Amino acid sequence: MAPYESARRTEADEDRPTGRRKVARYAVPAAVAGVAAATIGLVPALADSGDPELPKISAQQLIEKIAASDQEQVSGNVKISTDLGLPSLGDAAASFAPKGGEKDGGSAATPDAKLMELASGTHTLRVAADGPDKQKLTILDDAAEYSIIRNGADVWAYDSKSDEAFHAEDGHAGKGEKHRQQRPEGMPATPKELADEVLKAADVTTSVTVDGTASVAGRDAYQLLVQPKGTGSTVGSIRIAVDAENGVPLKFTLTPSSGGKAVVDAGFTKVDFAKPAASTFDFKPGKGTKVTEADELEKQAPKAPKGPQGGLPFGGHSGGEGAEGDIKVIGEGWSSVAVVDTGVKGGVPSAESGELPPEAGKLLDSFGDKVTGKFGSGTVFSTRLVNALMTDDGKVYVGAVDKATLVKAADAAK
Repeated sequence: MAPYESARRTEADEDRPTGRRKVARYAVPAAVAGVAAATIGLVPALADSGDPELPKISAQQLIEKIAASDQEQVSGNVKISTDLGLPSLGDAAASFAPKGGEKDGGSAATPDAKLMELASGTHTLRVAADGPDKQKLTILDDAAEYSIIRNGADVWAYDSKSDEAFHAEDGHAGKGEKHRQQRPEGMPATPKELADEVLKAADVTTSVTVDGTASVAGRDAYQLLVQPKGTGSTVGSIRIAVDAENGVPLKFTLTPSSGGKAVVDAGFTKVDFAKPAASTFDFKPGKGTKVTEADELEKQAPKAPKGPQGGLPFGGHSGGEGAEGDIKVIGEGWSSVAVVDTGVKGGVPSAESGELPPEAGKLLDSFGDKVTGKFGSGTVFSTRLVNALMTDDGKVYVGAVDKATLVKAADAAK
């Protein structure tokens, strides 16, 4: 969801083949961690230095300023710190993702696992955009770089450590705003999209105010403070630092209701709104670089249960019972809970049973908590933001809500 986004200061049945059941049983909890990672993919920004004096502005005026922003060129450096209360996701994420190497046909350059690493620790990114069809995000490590580049219809990902590249084509590129917004999963979008998603929750369940000013990467900014009303949400507040001149969100800070350090604190340390050089978005694999086409991996990938659409783990509406694998939503606003019936009985899979790779099993065990209620029994997987209850009868309840709210939703659904 966003590579340039930010805010200041501060989402079987017995007759089924065994292989498919195994995939379904661990794909859902893995997707929970993925939602948290997707929330990370939404943000980039950072840098504090004083509170500038700016003209007074109302929350509504600031929201309108964000909506009216037409800034499509940006480049700069981003620092993102994430504390979801998860162990390092590097090895576990790799357990779910296609492996690299000729033998198993995968690629170390696929975005899934690499972007999931942003769900923990502190990372430095370099970002650039020139409209909806030219974007680049580079994750800078001590000894290597990983880049995702979109240039028109071509999307490339390159891992310098393994010298492997991943390539996909977007047939919708250049065919209008609706199609240009459709990008490969995991490909960052613009900062404005993050603010738009957050502000969709600005209904009667939400308090939205202007809370002072800040300086981000040398730019004067207003601070928009978004807070859930009521109880049950794991989200305490969201601060979006908005550029006072052009309305672009510069920093995004999400603080949990449990207190402590931010779950996500991401912002520009350096930003430039001039048009990036065209060469920024050029990429050509070097001689000897292994290239994997997206179509090749799609043929190998198992089908995962359908997930909720959208990027952030809050908001929602009431929904009716759906067929197996479909999503319904219980509740409204920040305390809403998404429900899916996987059709897989028996509870949470484990590494001991052979249903999960060892690293993936350790990941689930590290934040699983057994619970019981009117619904029966199950396991709650907890992070500081997104929590999920997987019941022994195959239902999964997930949302940016606390454990008590998940159990209450499961009991009410019986």
